[in-house]
Amino acid sequence: MTLAQLIEWLGEKTSITLAGLCIGLLFGLFAQRSRFCLRSAVVEFWSRQGTSKLAIWLYAFSSAVIATQLFITLDWLDVSQARQLSATGSLSGALVGGLCFGIGMILARGCSSRMLVLAANGNLRALLTGLIFAVTAQASLSGILSPLRTWISSWHTIDGSTRDLLTVTHLGHGGGLTFGLLWLVAALYFGRQAALSRREYLGGMGVGLMVALAWLATFQVGSQTFDVMPVQSLSFTGPSADILMLVLSPPGQPWDFDIGLVPGVVLGSFLAALWGKELKLEGFKDGLSMRRYIAGALFMGFGGMLAGGCAVGAGVSGASVFALTAWVALIGMWAGGGLADALIDRPERKAALQP
Repeated sequence: MTLAQLIEWLGEKTSITLAGLCIGLLFGLFAQRSRFCLRSAVVEFWSRQGTSKLAIWLYAFSSAVIATQLFITLDWLDVSQARQLSATGSLSGALVGGLCFGIGMILARGCSSRMLVLAANGNLRALLTGLIFAVTAQASLSGILSPLRTWISSWHTIDGSTRDLLTVTHLGHGGGLTFGLLWLVAALYFGRQAALSRREYLGGMGVGLMVALAWLATFQVGSQTFDVMPVQSLSFTGPSADILMLVLSPPGQPWDFDIGLVPGVVLGSFLAALWGKELKLEGFKDGLSMRRYIAGALFMGFGGMLAGGCAVGAGVSGASVFALTAWVALIGMWAGGGLADALIDRPERKAALQP
């Protein structure tokens, strides 16, 4: 059965939603088994304590870049009409949003995708953080925080023609592939230092491949449908808000890739934890801890919507197509996370080591 026949049999909306569900399920499985988390990688990098989480993130990042650029080179994928490369972007929004998101993921002890994975494993801290993250993202998109987001975004905007770094620098997709391979070499180096297990490095690569597969799936399905469907990849800021509104809205709302993605990640993470016998109910240890997680969720929800994506949406998906704003947001996340860790968590870790 060809893709066109499958879409005709299932229907356009069902097909794209099922694509999101399946890719989300695999992402959740790989992320849970590998412990993929940008926050952990940032902490390791800035504190120079270990390289395992950094290596896992680099495996995911390099795999996403290599596979995405390879699909484009083979003419299987065209991302020229993707939001990250065609619409007007904001460098100020990307930088400030990235900084806010980085601070938030330190406070919440995990980025938004990690919260989703942990919530499916029984972590009630992650569940509450994820709910507040989704509410804040929706408020930043069209609610009480929307004017602030719009104002910051207006400080420095760029049009779509200058957002594609590979075009602006004349490196082309061959240059993109080479760049991804260099990051893969870095992943191999740090992974060897950390003596990563097969589960960890294969899981990290699986996370990155799901980013590329999402680009490919949405393009291929969209090219076979009459309705206009956006070419997109994985992100959890907008989709989390969409799921929230779907639950709160009357029945009959249209389905799309994002609606399938979030439940898929939850299901995949749950099955992986069940398989690994890691399902466990966990809560807050005290009120101070709860306030910290809530503050982190607020920073991440606003920052992710301002930056145009979360640690995965901007930091991996957007970066894999070399969108300038995504790279600025990613740099902001690493900087904001490093600063927050240095000011908040590192002194606590040093104090705990003292006799």
